[in-house]
Amino acid sequence: MNHNTLIETFYKAFTNGDAAGMTDCYHDDIIFSDSAFGTLHGKEAKAMWHMLIERGKGANKVSYSNIETTASTGSAQWTARYPYGPKKRPVVNHVTANFTFKDGKIIEHHDTFDMYSWTKQALGLPGALLGWSGFMRNSIQKKTNGMLKNYMEKNPQ
Repeated sequence: MNHNTLIETFYKAFTNGDAAGMTDCYHDDIIFSDSAFGTLHGKEAKAMWHMLIERGKGANKVSYSNIETTASTGSAQWTARYPYGPKKRPVVNHVTANFTFKDGKIIEHHDTFDMYSWTKQALGLPGALLGWSGFMRNSIQKKTNGMLKNYMEKNPQ
């Protein structure tokens, strides 16, 4: 499978809520990073997608565009729309993804997005007041990694 098709397959699976299809595109030694989770390796990165898809319960809407690849790297733009937290605040998150490939799979996946914009939408007033701070980013990463750890304990793979 060429790299363009690999990224297309990854995002088609994401659009369809198919975490297994997404993680099949990942190398076993995958390194994933974003502002919400920090850096995840291997099984952690794969479990993250399973957890997010399951927690979304079909309410997540994903679109993607601008896939570009070279012999060893790739990129894409994607947007997620979903309700967040107990108050079901609507979030629209615009993300730039960068990829590195190895052995026909994605070995590195780095998502970047405007964390301040995300915190304002997802957390309301506290996000608007503190979303720019390292304190808030660290708090979010601690919470998301705790959720991921609990998920992995209940869903060993």
